[in-house]
Amino acid sequence: MPVDPRPAQLAIPAPVLDELEAHGLPVAGVLDRVEERLHEQVGSSHAFVDRAARYLISAGGKRFRPLLVALAGHLGDPERAELVDAGVIVELVHLATLYHDDVIDEAAARRGNPSANSRWDNTVAILTGDYLFARASALSADLGVEVTRIMADTLARLCEGQIREVQGSVADSLPDEIEALDPTLEHYLEVVSGKTASLIETSCRYGALLSGVDREGVEAAARYGWNVGMAFQLSDDILDIASEHEQSGKTPGTDLREGVRTLPVLYGLEEDDGELAALLADDVPDEPGVLRALEILRGGDALQRSRQAAGDYVRAAVAELAPFGDRPVVTAMTRLAEYALHRAG
Repeated sequence: MPVDPRPAQLAIPAPVLDELEAHGLPVAGVLDRVEERLHEQVGSSHAFVDRAARYLISAGGKRFRPLLVALAGHLGDPERAELVDAGVIVELVHLATLYHDDVIDEAAARRGNPSANSRWDNTVAILTGDYLFARASALSADLGVEVTRIMADTLARLCEGQIREVQGSVADSLPDEIEALDPTLEHYLEVVSGKTASLIETSCRYGALLSGVDREGVEAAARYGWNVGMAFQLSDDILDIASEHEQSGKTPGTDLREGVRTLPVLYGLEEDDGELAALLADDVPDEPGVLRALEILRGGDALQRSRQAAGDYVRAAVAELAPFGDRPVVTAMTRLAEYALHRAG
């Protein structure tokens, strides 16, 4: 079953990382310790469980969410040891969702390697994801009740987003007892909020909270993270329509091929004269239909409207940084938010 929308693959631009170090905002040390702790936390005395749990960790990844924990930690005291464990928690949860998403997606590959479900089977992938959730929960308990409650709330939002996504699927028929939801703009944004933005929000919340920022500052950092998460997912969906393979590294129209209704598609259908709707009437169009749909979407206003929407989230994210004043960390966090627009063109 297709995923709608899939979590964005969030890459960190080198200039942002360089700026962190140049302005006395080191994060590399925290990320190195996060990497070490990740491998410690997933270890199991059962050899196969250990192997399966390390599978996606060893495949690499951007570690975007731990980086946000470390970066938001500079809003307070960045030397707090708890920031490393918080970075491990958010990455474990992210990795767990990838195991589960690949089962839902029936994905054959992840990060250039066979996915866990295709290498072994769905049962192994699901239980491995559950194992990582359990390890994250145990680690959060060591940091206190509030940290545990925040992650429990985040997991609920992730699951709600996934369930709403299933209810709004246009490429699969649902059993009669499951209420179907129209894949509207409101539905799309709710799914993105749950599946992508919620964990990025929590990453920033953890960084501010565990570095000693006051309550108002913690809430501002969390709102910044949520808006950044929304902006990055929108930019990812724009790239799926607007970019060529050589630019994005992925085949354009992947979402269309899977029957996914992302923001550019929804906007395109609003201004459609009937042709786009006809091409997508079978939910999963054939290859000539995909190419024609891409042509229509690139020739209309849908991409520009989507970029404007992403820009609104970026501006909202930057506005949340105002209470922190003119500080190097604010400059870096601003640049990071603005990168969402840069990558979307």
